[in-house]
Amino acid sequence: MQPSPPPAGPGIADHSRFLQRLHRRYADEFPLLPAGLPTRDTMAEALDALAARGYDTGAALRILRQLVLERLIRLDCEQQAPLEDVTRAMTWLAELALDRACVQARAELDARHGAPQGPGGGPVELWIIGMGKLGARELNVSSDIDLIYVYEHDGETAGNAEGRGRISHHEYFGQAVKAIYSLVGDTTEHGFVFRVDLALRPNGNSGPAAVSLAALEEYLQVQGREWERFAWLKSRVVAPRESVIGEPVQALRGVVLPFVFRRYLDYSVFDALRSLHRQIRDHAAKRSAGHPERANDVKLSRGGIREIEFIVQLLQVVRGGQFPELRCRPTLEALQRIARAGLMPTATADALAAAYTFLRQVEHRIQYLDDQQTHVLPTRDDDLAWIAQTLALSSCAFLHQLDAHRELVAQEFDTLLGGAGKKQCSKGGCGGPRAGTPAPPELETVLGQLPPNVRARVAEWRTHPRVQGLSDESRDRLLRLVQRTARWLADGQVNEDAVVRLVGWLESLLRRDVYLALLLERPTVHEHLLHLLGAAQWPARYMLQHPGVIDELAGEALLSERFVPEDFEHELALRIASLQTTGEDDDETLLNLLRRAHHAETFRTLARDVERRITVEQVADDLSALADSVLRVTARWCWSRLKNRHREVPQFAIIGYGKLGGKELGYGSDLDIVFVFDDDDDRAPEVYSAFVRKLINWLTVKTAEGDLFEIDTALRPNGNSGLLVTSFTAYANYQERRGSNTAWTWEHQAMTRARFLLGTEDLAPPGTLPPLPLGDGAALVGTGRHLQGRFDAVREAVITAPRDPASLREEIVTMRERVRAAHPVPAGQFDVKHSVGGMVDVEFAIQYLVLSQSADHPSLRENRGNITLLRRAEDAGFLPEGVGTAAATAYRTLRQVQHRARLNEQPTRVDPATLQAEREAVLALWRAVFGG
Repeated sequence: MQPSPPPAGPGIADHSRFLQRLHRRYADEFPLLPAGLPTRDTMAEALDALAARGYDTGAALRILRQLVLERLIRLDCEQQAPLEDVTRAMTWLAELALDRACVQARAELDARHGAPQGPGGGPVELWIIGMGKLGARELNVSSDIDLIYVYEHDGETAGNAEGRGRISHHEYFGQAVKAIYSLVGDTTEHGFVFRVDLALRPNGNSGPAAVSLAALEEYLQVQGREWERFAWLKSRVVAPRESVIGEPVQALRGVVLPFVFRRYLDYSVFDALRSLHRQIRDHAAKRSAGHPERANDVKLSRGGIREIEFIVQLLQVVRGGQFPELRCRPTLEALQRIARAGLMPTATADALAAAYTFLRQVEHRIQYLDDQQTHVLPTRDDDLAWIAQTLALSSCAFLHQLDAHRELVAQEFDTLLGGAGKKQCSKGGCGGPRAGTPAPPELETVLGQLPPNVRARVAEWRTHPRVQGLSDESRDRLLRLVQRTARWLADGQVNEDAVVRLVGWLESLLRRDVYLALLLERPTVHEHLLHLLGAAQWPARYMLQHPGVIDELAGEALLSERFVPEDFEHELALRIASLQTTGEDDDETLLNLLRRAHHAETFRTLARDVERRITVEQVADDLSALADSVLRVTARWCWSRLKNRHREVPQFAIIGYGKLGGKELGYGSDLDIVFVFDDDDDRAPEVYSAFVRKLINWLTVKTAEGDLFEIDTALRPNGNSGLLVTSFTAYANYQERRGSNTAWTWEHQAMTRARFLLGTEDLAPPGTLPPLPLGDGAALVGTGRHLQGRFDAVREAVITAPRDPASLREEIVTMRERVRAAHPVPAGQFDVKHSVGGMVDVEFAIQYLVLSQSADHPSLRENRGNITLLRRAEDAGFLPEGVGTAAATAYRTLRQVQHRARLNEQPTRVDPATLQAEREAVLALWRAVFGG
């Protein structure tokens, strides 16, 4: 019978047989490591102390490992040190060992052969790249270290002091790798520092020990396999220390990042990960055959550590190209980011994090027993009881928790990769079943499952050049999608219009196989896509222009949520911060980032709209709020990148007019905006002109991801002949008709719908604005502060200014006739916007009421939308009872008709009889306001 382990508390670590060996051999050296958790500095101090005792570098590093492990066993088992403390200490040990070994190896080689020479005779970097857990700073206590050695340039060394010994860089760095291994990986009387594995290098064990950056780039571009993208996901330069943060390392990042993260949502990696996971499980099964105890592998068995890592890495690789905030190496941090991005419920991410922490702590305790690189639970009862006690658990409770964690992990993994689970994660996080997939279908078989109209359309694929040119894998995916669609059509889940539109949509994207993979992996996306296609025509065109947005359809909360500007801007801030850490924040990348984010949010609103989850008014509110956010973000980014900016925060504002000002924006609406500045600096006019030109370019330029908005600045003072950006004082004088150059009545009509969009305070980073000046409003002039309040005062002064009602009525009616003449409508048709009794009549009537009556009736001054203002005008007695309410109802109906017609790409001209009641309600409003 095995002896029982000591009770929990001080001394419990002594059950470790490895710890017992350390005390017998290195007790005299333990005091050399300063007390507390080992850090990079305390380890370096201990290493120097060992060198002072006469140990060479290799021996000192090996003894240091023993000192660090003794300390970690004590802290972990007796004081429940956090997992991060243990893994970080082991990572620091590896980085320190590799740094010292690299420096020594290169010094010795330089003495014999001279230093490697780059172009122009400069030095040549050697990067030791840590992969896996070393790269992620989560090294375990008995882990090997996966390394790849990359040197900066090919060439030849300078030769030694006598000018002899020149060798190629290939030879030089190959010898360096051997020297580093002898210092770190060889087993001596003091053991080893780390086991070293170079199998992940290009061409694996048949490739050279060190490769040039050019050779690495060629390999990744030409031969890199999908599973290698997962390996490189956690890659990081770990040594030598001076190279970790050096400028040349950016060139290495420029090679690796495009290989790991693609520009699109990359669902094609699902099959690659399934294959890799099958190989790992098959290998584990073979190892445990005849050895049932090996089935309890906390890393490789079902529900083990590896499956958690696969879940995280898959979601990162699929979406990390477009969503850089998901890019991070540590598993626990990545889980938090995945949940924050809505790719996984927070509860699931927390449960996986708890499982990961528990399994890693168990793994460490297994390795503490004998310092063996194993992940299999021990078979001795006393060892199991010891592991449980160090986790403050009984043996039964320990095994129960272990089983619970592993079962949860296995279920989530099977759900993600298409196993037996049926649970669906949100926003593209989980996929549909793929287990037991039948043989690939043939086109003729699929045609037989389709109704006549759809069959005729799909039959064109027999001779379609793009279909004929597909790879077998892509063709299989395409036909499986059509087969699934046919089943849903037969069950009545979708209509034929949707299926025909889907066929056309797929044809245009056949060269982008990733979307076939996305739909096949995400049945919920496929189903929601068909619903959208069946509901209206414009969504199909939008998804054709921006196919990546369809991934948004996987979100469970998509249809129930609304646009939240703070969340949108926060997500963009996270993305640009992630890009800045890797030096990818160039203008083109940011332009595309803005466009993808805007298209995704527009599509979410579109999906809610088509499914009738939100009203036309709510659609307009959300699209207007989105435009406001895009303007704020773009203005901040453009100012920060403006070369000639003269201050940290621009003293600047944007004013919205028209549909944007009235929060009635539609899909594809242009933005009517005016730019003003409030800055007394002599350079201000020139700087803000350059700023506005840059801003307009960022908003309108077409990139690979499309554009954002068309910008119309015709409502600025003096229209298209005026300055692109003007001072706020000049703007106020123009609008309030001070001086000889003043606004026209139609410009004051536009002012009724004007809205302040953003100002200095919206563009200032936290804590950058100085205190407000003391004194009255005059003290604010030239400071850029409180521009919103100052604009609101100008707007109120304009709309409440004394006017002759008869003259105002005549000018507005004349302007209405001009607008009508510019938009003629054929006889016998009714244009919901421009015809007599249409929406424009309502808008002109309201503008007259606001300009003529708001001086005495403050309720009409607010820019609250036409429907609200009609009701307020009736309540104030300016309209006969019921006329304002009826006109408001008619206006809402006309907006709905216009909106639905545009969604279906149909004309907004209808048979007058279909909207006779609405037309009469508007005409009654017109007569009540203008007479006649």
